[in-house]
Amino acid sequence: MKVIVEADGGSRGNPGPAGYGAVVRDKLSGETLAERKGFVGVATNNVAEYQGLIAGLRAAQELQAETVDVRMDSKLVVEQMSGRWKIKHPSMQPLAREAQALARTFRAVTYEWIPRERNRQADRLANEAMDQETKGQAEGDKQPHWSGAVGEPTRLILLRHGQTKLSIERRYSGRGDHVLTELGLEQAAKAAQRLSKVDDIAAIISSPLQRAVQTAQKLGDATGLEVVTHQGLIETDFGTWEGLTFAEAAQQDPEVHRRWLGDTSVRPPDGESFDEVNARVRKARTEIIARYGGKTLVLVSHVTPIKTLLRQALDVGPQFLFRMHLDLTGVSIAEFYPDGHASVKLVNDTSHLS
Repeated sequence: MKVIVEADGGSRGNPGPAGYGAVVRDKLSGETLAERKGFVGVATNNVAEYQGLIAGLRAAQELQAETVDVRMDSKLVVEQMSGRWKIKHPSMQPLAREAQALARTFRAVTYEWIPRERNRQADRLANEAMDQETKGQAEGDKQPHWSGAVGEPTRLILLRHGQTKLSIERRYSGRGDHVLTELGLEQAAKAAQRLSKVDDIAAIISSPLQRAVQTAQKLGDATGLEVVTHQGLIETDFGTWEGLTFAEAAQQDPEVHRRWLGDTSVRPPDGESFDEVNARVRKARTEIIARYGGKTLVLVSHVTPIKTLLRQALDVGPQFLFRMHLDLTGVSIAEFYPDGHASVKLVNDTSHLS
């Protein structure tokens, strides 16, 4: 299927109350196949325009379109998505990455600027979204997030896997595919019992390693949700340190180990640096939000990917990785907003084990 996406966004005040609209048309017949509109919150025109593009691409994805011709009256969005203009503003960068991740799911996407008078349907939808929300707020409905974040956040409930034999012996456990111990299975069951009470979980996404999948499956069994895996949530590759204790790794490669403890660009021998993990996890986060944006998700993973997601949400430096401790089946929560804001709500809660 070949479709046209027309998207628009507006802000009354720039920044001010903002909304977006998007239309998907059949390229051959011109028939309207889908319409989308939504209130963004207090935001700029550019943020609202990007939200319109993202909504249009998602609608095209739901229709299983193969190629998409995007038409917008935002010169900035068209030029940035075409790769001709750099994306310098921090609030634009996460939105552009999300749109780019969606675009990669199609065979081809093109971008064309059109004058406003040719984008009336999307413009109408954006204004309807702003009108409806303004009326609702006057009647006491929801207000934008107190921190200034706008839009509906994607809520990530981050769950570390249960105990394995290597975690008992405090050995580096990266890509080795170890199963849970009996205690680990018990820990996973208790975590599942706790999280199954969250009534709006849309998906359970796990690292492909067995210890994470076994932990995730306990929650899947409790909720009836299918467990899907994502390679980006896998643990760090510790290379030749896999299976060694801290002391053994330090003795085997004293200089590299010393540098590795304070420099996230350093790799274990034949392994993966924390900077590489950061890039991998950021890509995974973008892909997951592109598919499940605005929903509550449980991500079952390992120490480094979970720390990395919390670091990204807090927007702090790499030393965070060396100062944060995560327990087996510890639960953390981070929310990522479509305008680039994020909020950490919980870190390493193990009350379900008590």
